[in-house]
Amino acid sequence: MEELEIKLKEAGKISRLTNRTFHFDSRIGEGYYSANYFLKSREIVERKMPGHIVLEQWFQRKDDVMACGIDESIAILHTFARHPESLEIEALNDGDIVNAGEPVLKVKGRYEDFGFLESIIDGILTRRSAVATNVMKVVRALRGTDCFSMADRQDDYLTQRGDGYATYVAGIKKFSTDAQGAWVGVKGMGTMPHALIEICGGDIVKAAEAYEEVFPENGVTALIDYHNNVVRDSVELAKHLGRRLRGVRVDTSKSLIDHYFDDKDTSAFDPHGVCKELIYALRKALDDNGFDYVKITVSSGFTAEKIDEWTKEGVPVDTYGVGTSLVENSTVGYTGDLVELDGRPEAKEGRGEIASDRLKKVPYPIY
Repeated sequence: MEELEIKLKEAGKISRLTNRTFHFDSRIGEGYYSANYFLKSREIVERKMPGHIVLEQWFQRKDDVMACGIDESIAILHTFARHPESLEIEALNDGDIVNAGEPVLKVKGRYEDFGFLESIIDGILTRRSAVATNVMKVVRALRGTDCFSMADRQDDYLTQRGDGYATYVAGIKKFSTDAQGAWVGVKGMGTMPHALIEICGGDIVKAAEAYEEVFPENGVTALIDYHNNVVRDSVELAKHLGRRLRGVRVDTSKSLIDHYFDDKDTSAFDPHGVCKELIYALRKALDDNGFDYVKITVSSGFTAEKIDEWTKEGVPVDTYGVGTSLVENSTVGYTGDLVELDGRPEAKEGRGEIASDRLKKVPYPIY
């Protein structure tokens, strides 16, 4: 990453200079990822009607959406369009909030130069904006509480770099894999999975000690729900490790009820999974035994709605681990439309150029 990009990142800014960080498959330029009818249209235009200047715009249909993938789309155009220097591009910035029908990107030029990239740009804007919008909602719900992305396990591994970039743009800057943080220069983080405890025969203390011996500089944050008895096991582990125990992570399955509730009345609440009552009990037990320095991380099934409820109430959570709800896409779908031909309006019925005073001209080259 160039020095200027690093400075921008450290300042918390995402600049169009970050187009240098995107890694594209060279086959994009060959049409490998383009819808076939766009390739056929390009060939027809080249043979029968070349040279027409068209204007294409991209927009989506929901309010309060965080636009993302714009810089990546511009980089696609500048990398794979023919004669990219001749294109006129106007765009919003990654991280801008848009509403239904508002254009985030406009491109004017010869159709045969860039039209075959339409569906690729649709997909980039859709995926990145969906993830950014999901993350934005989680960040709002967190009210400043720490959070890291565990979304690596929720989709095809090839989505990690782009999803991680969108996650960073929207405000979560900790990731479980290096790939998620690759485009913004952030390394992955994490401690132990259930697998390590299983290999230690279910001995959480042994697993924690092994982790500490191999990674002494990290401090131990132990996954603590292996025996589905997080209050008991957290206190026992804290007694053994003392201040070497940095924190515990509760990841109880929604199908289970922690053994803490075995002798307790749970008729007034749902005791399944990582419930508030379990976390209150865990915090109290740690504090009562002198372990108020041990942090609590929770994961498994956390959504923006659940986090919002918990942070409003002040449930004693230090860090949330969020996965599935960051990368689900029922949020955003972008459309690219040609709306102008040779300087005059021309579009299918019901569509037309959408005016915007927010779009900014994008220079070529971008850096």
